[in-house]
Amino acid sequence: MERKNIKMSPQFKNEEEEAQFWLEHDFTDYYDPAKRVKPNFPNLKPSTQSITVRLPKPLVRLLKLLANEQDIPYQSLLKTFLDEKVKEKLALKKKAGNVSLHLSK
Repeated sequence: MERKNIKMSPQFKNEEEEAQFWLEHDFTDYYDPAKRVKPNFPNLKPSTQSITVRLPKPLVRLLKLLANEQDIPYQSLLKTFLDEKVKEKLALKKKAGNVSLHLSK
């Protein structure tokens, strides 16, 4: 594949000028894939998945009581508890040297 000369994109005075420029020019003339930067979104919330879990009524009642004391939704408290327990279990497995967990998306 032949490498073409990459043009430098100009500095724009404002968004309107930039929008007009890109309407009249081909982006690929100004794009060098070798210089691409992997984006980093540190504040992006992870994706969630809805699930159904059947819990005993007394457990749900206690969860709601604990959550109410902290002024948070009981579902959020449950997620926190689950997260803490899973991390705890994984740390124990790692310490024992028998972690073979493969997460797929």
